Amino acid sequence: MEIYQLKTFVTIAREGSITRAADILCLSQPAVSAHIKALEDEVGFLLFERNARGMSLTQQGATLLLTAERLLHLHRELLAQARQLREGAGGQLRLGSNRAPSALILGRLLSRFAEQYPDVEVHLHYGSSIEIEQAISRAELDAGFFADSGSTSPELFKLPVDSFGVYLAAPPAWVANPKSFDWSVLAAMPWICPAPNSCCGNVAEQLFQRHKFRPQKQINVDHEKVTRSLIAGGVGLGFLHADTALEAQEKGEVVLLGDVQQQVPLYFAVLAQRQQEPLIAAVLTTLRENVIQ
Repeated sequence: MEIYQLKTFVTIAREGSITRAADILCLSQPAVSAHIKALEDEVGFLLFERNARGMSLTQQGATLLLTAERLLHLHRELLAQARQLREGAGGQLRLGSNRAPSALILGRLLSRFAEQYPDVEVHLHYGSSIEIEQAISRAELDAGFFADSGSTSPELFKLPVDSFGVYLAAPPAWVANPKSFDWSVLAAMPWICPAPNSCCGNVAEQLFQRHKFRPQKQINVDHEKVTRSLIAGGVGLGFLHADTALEAQEKGEVVLLGDVQQQVPLYFAVLAQRQQEPLIAAVLTTLRENVIQ
């Protein structure tokens, strides 16, 4: 089913005549008839009844007409949006991303978006999840990826795109049995803790509350690569995202204590009031149709 066939269908329905429809569409009458014949063959029933006065819709054709008109309206909107992008209206996209968890999804989005909107200039900004979330809320960024930190941002439209696990990791040989351990013993060890308003900070706080303890010594670090190095160097316990944690364990740098502590959602967000802006609508459509599995 092609757009030109729908245009022919709607035009004949409005005019009631193949002759007048052909004049409006600047087509020959045989071409117009061929469009309708192909469309009727595809849907499996007649769309029009031919009579002395011209063409009138069948009951089934009248039912399809409303949908066909909506599709043509959407097609016009799509062309208008593409024209705005092509002419440079809103031709810069300020996109934010937290570092590790969204890297693969970010790569797919940028690749697909560049194919579909080659004239749009994308400015990529990295930061912590809370920094990205706040920048979108203040309209300093147009859109971005961030991990759930437990904060509420009612002004944002948040689209879940993925999730990742967070592990508790320890230096090798610090814990005799990584599958069975005493939390009171761990509480006496040094801990490498991220910022309270980060995704791992939120996981840490929930773990402390759940097991009713607070580490006696905390070292505040808000960068996962640094945390990994410090754990591997025997400085303290810490939290690592699943991909980093499993890689570090495989290399013998750390041991993982128990299973995943928490599964953290990953969001793509925009200001809710800006969803219909052409450029933001385009990136949301690209994400939904080409990136999210």
